[in-house]
Amino acid sequence: MLADLDGVVYKGPFAIPFAVESINRASRSVRVGYVTNNASRTPASVAQQLRDLGLTVTDDEVVTSPQAAVRLLSGLVPAGSLVLAVGGEGLRAELARAGFAVTDSADDDPAAVIQGYAPEVGWKHLAEAAFALQGEGAERPWVATNQDWTLPTARGMAPGNGTLVSAVHTAIGRLPIIAGKPEVAIFEEAVARFGATKPLFLGDRLDTDILGANRAGIDSVLVLTGVDGPKQVLAADPSSRPTFVLDHLGELHESYPEVAVETDAVGDTIYTVGTAAVRLSLSREGAARVGVEREGDAQIDLLRAGCAAVWGSGRPIYALDVDAALYS
Repeated sequence: MLADLDGVVYKGPFAIPFAVESINRASRSVRVGYVTNNASRTPASVAQQLRDLGLTVTDDEVVTSPQAAVRLLSGLVPAGSLVLAVGGEGLRAELARAGFAVTDSADDDPAAVIQGYAPEVGWKHLAEAAFALQGEGAERPWVATNQDWTLPTARGMAPGNGTLVSAVHTAIGRLPIIAGKPEVAIFEEAVARFGATKPLFLGDRLDTDILGANRAGIDSVLVLTGVDGPKQVLAADPSSRPTFVLDHLGELHESYPEVAVETDAVGDTIYTVGTAAVRLSLSREGAARVGVEREGDAQIDLLRAGCAAVWGSGRPIYALDVDAALYS
């Protein structure tokens, strides 16, 4: 089992309810690894935070986007090259471990630029990256650890590395190579490190966690404790749809309900999950509605039935009239 961190295990310094207990229970029967796009800290510091929250974890069970980014960089420039690094200790430690020299100035004529999130990254750092990647440096490799637009914190959503990468992109007019989710490099690193044969990935974001897991051929769980909620999962395109949807990780060890599909006498399709049911109605005029047939005993089952109906309609969400009760 591979788990994202922000929005799945914790928000800021606080554990998300049910996460620690459920993951510790899972670790008794399967290997557990942690995969994070957060590039600001070292694997050791992340592992210590997880231990402080009550999880049983070793340093090498944390897979970070800087690890994947430095591996990509190693294939682009010679070993020992001077690299301009924008980011924190998590990125710099991986560069040093791989034998790269690090600079903060474009004037030092670096061989490449590598960029990751850190709370202290500001205009000066982004400007140095932009200076290094234009003019005579227009062909220099540029690797970014990840492109998450936002970062969930205890106080709310904050700008993520994708926002910082976008600032450099706007200045120079080209995009970096991305190492972290949703690209497959970080998933491949995790699968190889743990020798996984049938991994399950837990995430809270459709555009990084779920899309990346799908690209890597890994079953995925969207847990609704982080960035994306019911409205987003209902509207997910085929490439970003999770295998499973959980309200919280307390449901991780419950049997996952099957979706029953039947067509009634008027030609509508009924999707039933547990005691909840959703009706997909298609009119002769081409209109389509997804409505609540039975609310059932659990809101999460109603959402699962709604997803089955929306995804099974073969139409994008904007072409459907969707009952607001499914995502309220």
